[in-house]
Parts: sequence; C-alpha cells; structure tokens
Amino acid sequence: MLYLHSLGHFNPENVISNKFLEDLDIGTNNEWILERVGIKNRRTVLALDYIKETKNINPPAAFEARQYKNSQMGAAAAKMALERAGLKPEDIGMVVSGSSSPDNIAPAEASAIAAELGIEVPSFDLNSACSSFGMEMNFLSRMQPDALPPYILVVDTECLTKSVNYSDRSVAVLFGDGSSAAIVSTSVPARAYFTDCNFNSKPSGWEKVGIDYGWHFFQDGNAVQGFAIRTSTDAIKVLQDIHDREAKRFIFIGHQANLGVLRTVCERRGIAPENHWYNVDQFGNTGCCGAPSALSMHWDEIQAGDRIAMAIVGAGLAWASLMLKVEDKR
Repeated sequence: MLYLHSLGHFNPENVISNKFLEDLDIGTNNEWILERVGIKNRRTVLALDYIKETKNINPPAAFEARQYKNSQMGAAAAKMALERAGLKPEDIGMVVSGSSSPDNIAPAEASAIAAELGIEVPSFDLNSACSSFGMEMNFLSRMQPDALPPYILVVDTECLTKSVNYSDRSVAVLFGDGSSAAIVSTSVPARAYFTDCNFNSKPSGWEKVGIDYGWHFFQDGNAVQGFAIRTSTDAIKVLQDIHDREAKRFIFIGHQANLGVLRTVCERRGIAPENHWYNVDQFGNTGCCGAPSALSMHWDEIQAGDRIAMAIVGAGLAWASLMLKVEDKR
C-alpha cells in the first residue's frame, strides 16, 4: 500500500490554441484537430512569437528560447503539493522524477528539482516515458516501508513542445508542457492510497513512438492508438472486476494523449462521462505528467468511497495501471 498525501500541478501560461495553429498556415483547422485528437488548447514554455517566427524547425534551439526549465516547472507543482499536504520542503526525505523530455542527459532531473526547492536529499530518476508516474508508484509501493523516508516527493515534468516541428500538422496539434507532483508515503497513513499497482512493457514495439537523438518526435499513430485502446481497456476491466462493487464512484483517468481514445475506453467499459476525468482537451498531451495532473486538478473533489482507476500507456511500449482508494480521513 502506498499512501497519497497530496498532488500538485503546473502548466506554463502561453496558450497554443487551435486558432493559433490555423494561423500558422500548416494545413490544419479547428474541426480537423477536434475530430482527430479532441484537443482545443495546449500550454508551452516557448514564446508564441518564437513559434511563429521559427516553427521550431531546430529543436535544440528551443532549450535556449524556453521560458521555464523542467526543474522550475517541477518545483512549482511540488510547492502546490506541499501546501496541500501541510508540509514544508524540509519534510521531504527523497525526490524521484521522470520525464520523456529531460533537460539533461545527466545528472538526474530529480537533483535539479530538489536543488530548486532547496533540499538536500537522495534524488534519482525513474523513467518509462509517458507511463513514468504509474511505474514510479508501482516501484515505491513494493519497497519495504522501513527502507524509505516518511515522505517522498515524486515529480513528473515535461517540456514536449521543444521537440515539436510546428510546420508538421500531424505533430503540432498534439503536445503541451507541464508538470505534476505527488507526495507519497509507505508509512504515514492518508485517506487516499494506491493499491493494485501494475507495470508492464512490450519492448518489441519500442520503435513505434518516441523522441530521437535530434529531439524530433516520431510515431506510428495507428499502431500506438490501437495499443493504447487495448491495454487501457484490459487494465480497467481488471480493476472494475475487483473494485467496482465497493465503489461509490468508479472514476477513470487515462493517459492524456487523445480524447477519442479515452472515450472509446469509456464506451467499452461502461464508464459514464461524469466519471471520466481528463484535461487533454485544454492542455494537450503532456506526457508522463498528464494523468497525475488530471487527478491533481480534481483533488478537492475526491470523496470517501471513490475508486479512481488509472491506466497510463506510452513509449517503450510500456503501460501501468493503478487503483486509488479514497476513504474517510485517517
């Protein structure tokens, strides 16, 4: 069992709307985008004028042009999580981070985030691309409680727009930037806790989606979409079979990549629209911080008796599933 004490999230202020993409004159429009991915807006660390002028044809230049570093976005999400938990940075005993778009090959992004928060604790990365949050929860839930500090900060931060070529409409419509943070514990109880933490991968499909050495995104869209639907549907069925009867509300949160894919999973598993929590329509695909940030945005709405099922898929090909149980305050 892994107790969840709080969540936080952060997204940069600059909004890439569908109208903005239309005005780039790359052969796309609002109707085309909504039909294919269901995204209306995205957030970016890049200035909109920079995107207009350069189309980000040279992704490495985006590292200099960006308005936030990953560590800054991660620290902002962490500060929200700390405030919600009633904790201070010095209460954190370990920092774990993941990202599909790290700022550095080395050192660990977690070290930069910890430094941004002004804390000196063991810090390391656990990364499985978009499924990193689920993998991190799975990893920590299997640790011996006495081997870990009381409070662990898990931060997932993504700056995916720096890898986007804004002259390619198939990629330009997809991505946004942001971060999420979770404060978890194996020893200090909380009213919300993770069970049924699972992680798996299909390495033979590792070339189906990713970001290459030149910071260019690539994807076999049909293959990845089919994989996401199948694995998410199967994972949610398993969690429903175990937890649906006891749930006052059975809520689904999936990987925030494509609203159509998420709605297909809901249709196949009989999940009502009001029990489907998502943010992809307003923030785009924010990689590994998408699903936890969607949960963070609903943090004040969770109720005793909620069973929140998360199914997160991504490059690797890798996927994770989690059950978050919410009980009366402990």
